[in-house]
Amino acid sequence: MMSSLFSLLPDILPMIMPSAVEVTKASDLEAQRAGKDSAMIRQGAVVGKSDKMCATASGTGVLVTNPDDDTENLKRHELSAGDFAFVPPWTEHQEINETDEDVVWVLIRSGPQPVVVYLTDWGGSEAKAD
Repeated sequence: MMSSLFSLLPDILPMIMPSAVEVTKASDLEAQRAGKDSAMIRQGAVVGKSDKMCATASGTGVLVTNPDDDTENLKRHELSAGDFAFVPPWTEHQEINETDEDVVWVLIRSGPQPVVVYLTDWGGSEAKAD
């Protein structure tokens, strides 16, 4: 019984104690270094945050997230190639391309079936399927 409760903690805890969206620019990542036994190049990314990430492979886009409280406006994070963003579970967010050029996003979600909920507006109710 207790072990089944532990498996629910990663889903419930973010609703009780939400964490913040964190953006790591490509220029802030650990410097590249050659692999010890090969010609491979290794570069540190974002570790120790979560296994839920948004990365920009190419182009420039905007990650819009809900504010920390009701008095703030939506937050805009401009992401370029090589940038990463950690989006905590149950955080409203939207990836946007405001240019005529393609943006390639790599969205990494965990779990057997990641939860995606489409809303009618920021903080709105769930949108009905067509």
